[in-house]
Amino acid sequence: NGTQRRAAIFIGPEFRTVTRPDLVDAAREAADSDFDLLIACAFNYEAHTTEFEKLGKIPVLKARMNADLHMAADLKNTGKGNLFVIFGEPDIDLLDAEDSQIKVRVNGVDVFHPNTGEVRSDGPDGIACWFVDTDYNGESFFVRHAYFLGANDPYKALKTTLKAEIDTEAWASLHSDTSRPFDKPDSGRIAVKVINHLGDEVMKIFRVD
Repeated sequence: NGTQRRAAIFIGPEFRTVTRPDLVDAAREAADSDFDLLIACAFNYEAHTTEFEKLGKIPVLKARMNADLHMAADLKNTGKGNLFVIFGEPDIDLLDAEDSQIKVRVNGVDVFHPNTGEVRSDGPDGIACWFVDTDYNGESFFVRHAYFLGANDPYKALKTTLKAEIDTEAWASLHSDTSRPFDKPDSGRIAVKVINHLGDEVMKIFRVD
């Protein structure tokens, strides 16, 4: 519509994960300077930044910088690399189980590439691992369930190191896109953390009645 908008740019540190307070401070500064939105660029974000999408009237857009930028001076510019990607929310379903319990199923995750405008939807194979806090207290994420995807046998090295008998059924339950059943939480909330093969992590919180 021809309306101009001013964007503030936040550049994260080279060797540290960007936290939610970092983004809050940057969004406040953007609002104080009359910017219309904040674009954050960082190599890594902590999971608690996932749900921080706006501060007042200031939208916050989070882009992940490709690790190749650490070696920018040494790489040939082909124009084909994705230097920035936006890791979207994971696609997650809550399923009813027996005895009034519930299960979590991870269907995949969307990744947006700003330089091409392409949104790529990855299935479970695009996820390296995912965790469930079955009774989330709103402050700290406790890993109560852990699952590992995207590999034929993610435990091969561990089994070799242990040099012991492995309960194959127990190991198989960890290589799954669907969690084991668990009781509904006393807190009324669960949290699911998903990490992709690039090391990006996002967390999604669900209310459970």
